Amino acid sequence: MRALVVYESMFGNTERVAKAIAAGLAESMEVVTTPVGQAPAAPGPEVDLIVAGGPTHALAMSRPNTRSEALTKGATQGEQQSGLREWVDGLPTGHHTERLATFDTRMASMRHLPGSAARGAARVARRHGYPSAARAESFYVDDVKGPLLEGETERATDWGRALARVAAPARL
Repeated sequence: MRALVVYESMFGNTERVAKAIAAGLAESMEVVTTPVGQAPAAPGPEVDLIVAGGPTHALAMSRPNTRSEALTKGATQGEQQSGLREWVDGLPTGHHTERLATFDTRMASMRHLPGSAARGAARVARRHGYPSAARAESFYVDDVKGPLLEGETERATDWGRALARVAAPARL
């Protein structure tokens, strides 16, 4: 079993969540973790599970203008022109056996508002023919720059473990 964890991160919080998810997955399977700018356009037949995530900007996946705004606010990672939105939209369309799960980071104060990068990415992935491995998951930060709320890293690791259990039966 092999998982690919792809993430977009501007301030490092989503990267920390992605690495925690990967740690949970790695207890049961081989894992490759990569920033979205270095992710393969077509994950390939050796991948059994794709986990993709990014920050929620303006109640959705980031766009070039919201990434530009993050960079002006001091973001030290990410690229203005390419992010989770572009990567998921560029995935091949067809019938896929690899399952896909999505996650995002969001400000805790926005917890009850509609809109989520994870839910948006999941919709696009379904349109491309990827079956869902789990419901979209959000992890919370205190403010735009972070930090992650206490316990979120551990929750991400636990979610990774749960994803590994869900993915395993798919290949038996």
